Amino acid sequence: MTLRFIAKDPNTNGDNCPTVWVDEKTNDLIVQGWKADSETEQKCLETGNIPETEAVVRLPARMVAAIREACDVADGPAIR
Repeated sequence: MTLRFIAKDPNTNGDNCPTVWVDEKTNDLIVQGWKADSETEQKCLETGNIPETEAVVRLPARMVAAIREACDVADGPAIR
């Protein structure tokens, strides 16, 4: 697996912080975020189950640019 690093949360010290990558083979987005609190998980459960193989994570709004960049990388050279 080859992961392309996109960015870490710009407002942290670089350790243990939200991060975004793109799997260059599958173009999947890989994210590291803060574990959602129980209130957030409860709201998410209103729309469906959260299987044991999945997790709800929270990324700060300041990472929107990094997520957009990751989406652009995953989307490839598509004409916009």
